[in-house]
Amino acid sequence: MRSRVIELYKNLYHMGKEYPKGSQWFHERLKIAFWKNKDITDPAKIDELLKRGDFVVKEIEALYKLRKYRAMKQRYYENDEENEKETKNFEDKVQKV
Repeated sequence: MRSRVIELYKNLYHMGKEYPKGSQWFHERLKIAFWKNKDITDPAKIDELLKRGDFVVKEIEALYKLRKYRAMKQRYYENDEENEKETKNFEDKVQKV
């Protein structure tokens, strides 16, 4: 149980290095969250908190993937939006004629 908690902490700490609000903000919140629950000894409660932590890991991964997707889309598909507008304008002009 202890090793799973430590592994979760390390994983979250590493993931927090690129958090949008800043790594310091994330690490402080992480430390507070783990410090708040340090006295819990009930295995069922610990397991519940670990599942919650795993959920947070998945949410942060999704956040990073979304940020990466948006950056890639902006980088590579920026011209496509302009081309779509020009194509639409051209089609509108053709339909008027």
